[in-house]
Amino acid sequence: MLAGGIIAAALAAMLNILGAAIGATTVDAVGRASPGAASFGIGAAIWLVVANTLALAVGGYTAARLSGTSDDTDGVLHGLAVWAIAFLFSAALLGNMVAGLASGAASAASNVAGGAASGVGSMVSTAAGQVSPSALMDRAKDALRGTGGEPRAMTTEQRGAEITSLLARRVAGNEFAAPERTRLNALVAAEYGIAPEEAARRVQVVEAEAQRTAAEAARKAREVADAAARTTSIGAFGAFAALLLGAIAAVLGARRGTRDWVTRMALPTTLRRPA
Repeated sequence: MLAGGIIAAALAAMLNILGAAIGATTVDAVGRASPGAASFGIGAAIWLVVANTLALAVGGYTAARLSGTSDDTDGVLHGLAVWAIAFLFSAALLGNMVAGLASGAASAASNVAGGAASGVGSMVSTAAGQVSPSALMDRAKDALRGTGGEPRAMTTEQRGAEITSLLARRVAGNEFAAPERTRLNALVAAEYGIAPEEAARRVQVVEAEAQRTAAEAARKAREVADAAARTTSIGAFGAFAALLLGAIAAVLGARRGTRDWVTRMALPTTLRRPA
């Protein structure tokens, strides 16, 4: 039984490696004659199902043959055991492979992050020699202190900070209250030296664009979620079908491998025991 499961897993791995090699030969990046993603995925799924079904049939036959059983029920149980062993072995192998890939990706990300941190530290050190920390703090305090003041008496940094704060709240989905809209119009008018009417028009344009962008982002998010759900559903049904076909193949292979079946096939027709 264990031998049959190992043989089934090894044969499935060999056939799937062969399928990956064949699939790789169809990719022609230079000539741009590679199959589409849909065709490639369908071909890979068909090959996977056929390879695993064949491997499990051979594994079931081997387990029943080596057990020496002549009982059909024992053969069925041997086939199911081979199917379970092969599945668990393949799952463990796939899990180790995924863990190895994740570990490599994490190591690479750590190296990149370390290099980025080193670069940022170097840039900060360089900038620190050119910019006075006290000057930066003074500018930040001025920007904070100017919020809510007379727009024309504020500095550009102060107006910019308050405009950014108001627009951020609007982009986040909060409607402008009447005082906030009036305040934003005044800030824009003072910042760009335009009439209040023109400032109000520009604010309305920006607000409409923000609404359109938010709606578009929500639509794309729903489409991505729907596509992910469909892909997950198709993959789950495909995996279930592959497991079911594999179990049937393992059982049929084990039935063929029972001693009673082999003996009946080897005897002359007149001497065979009635089925």
